[in-house]
Amino acid sequence: MAELSMNDHKRPFKDYVARHFKWSCSDDGRVATITLNRPEKKNPLTFDSYAELRDLFHNLKYASDVRTIIIRGEGGNFCSGGDVFEIIEPLTKMSMPELLEFTRMTGDLVKTMRRAPQPVIAAIDGFCAGAGAMVALAADFRLGTPETKTAYLFTRVGLAGADMGACGLLPRMIGQGRATELLMTGRVMTAEEGLSWGFFSALHANAELGAEAEKLARNLADGPWFAHTMTKTMLNQEWAMGIEEMVESEAQAQAICMMTGDFRRAFEAFAAKQKPKFEGN
Repeated sequence: MAELSMNDHKRPFKDYVARHFKWSCSDDGRVATITLNRPEKKNPLTFDSYAELRDLFHNLKYASDVRTIIIRGEGGNFCSGGDVFEIIEPLTKMSMPELLEFTRMTGDLVKTMRRAPQPVIAAIDGFCAGAGAMVALAADFRLGTPETKTAYLFTRVGLAGADMGACGLLPRMIGQGRATELLMTGRVMTAEEGLSWGFFSALHANAELGAEAEKLARNLADGPWFAHTMTKTMLNQEWAMGIEEMVESEAQAQAICMMTGDFRRAFEAFAAKQKPKFEGN
C-alpha cells in the first residue's frame, strides 16, 4: 500500500460552487471572495446561508489554493443580520431543543471563521447589523467606509446582547465599557467610532473599498502564508494563556516557522537585495 502524504487530503477550492451566496477566486486561486447577494433586503442571512458558510469555513482548512478570504455584501450594504421572516418568525415557533440547535449553528460559524487558517477580511459598506456584525467581528481584518453603520441589534428583538460570542469578542476588540453600551442599547456605532476604537483597520471611500480589500488580500496571499496561519492560531490560543504559557508557546511557534523554506527564502532574498517569493512552506 502506498504511503499517504500529509497533503493528500488537500484540494483546490477555486471552482467551489456556492448555493446561498456568491463565491469567486482570483486567477491563481489564492484570493477568494464571498459575496452575500440579497441586496434587496441588505443581504440578510438565512438558515441555509448560515449552514453553508459554517461548512465552507470548516472545509477551507483543506484548501490547497485559497490563502486569503474577503467577505463582502452586494448593493452597498454588508449584512442586515438574520432575515426577519425567514429566521426570526420561525424561531418564535420552535421548541427549546430546536432553538439551541440553531444558536449553536450560528455560533459555529464564528468558530469556523476563527479556526480557518486563512486570514479573513471583511469589506464592510453601508449597513452591518446583528449577525452580520458578528460575521464582521469574527473576521481578522475589517475595512469600512465613512458611511458604514454597525449595530448589535439583539436587544431590539428582545434578546440578550450575548449572541454568537459577542460578549467575549467585542470587549476584547473595543473595550468592556464601549461593548457594554453597544450590546445593551443596540445603537449604531459610527464608522469614525469604529476606527478610533480599533474595530476598523481603515476606512476607505465607497468606490475604493473593494480594491483596497483586494490589495490587502493579495499582499497577505503572496506573503509567508504558513507564518500568517501560525500568527492567527497564536492570536486565538493565547486568549486563554498566562504570560508564561504565552511566551513559551510563541517560542515554539517561531522555531517551527524558522524551519520553513520561506524563512530561508526571505534571508536569501534580503542578502541578494531582492523581493522574497514566498511559497507557504
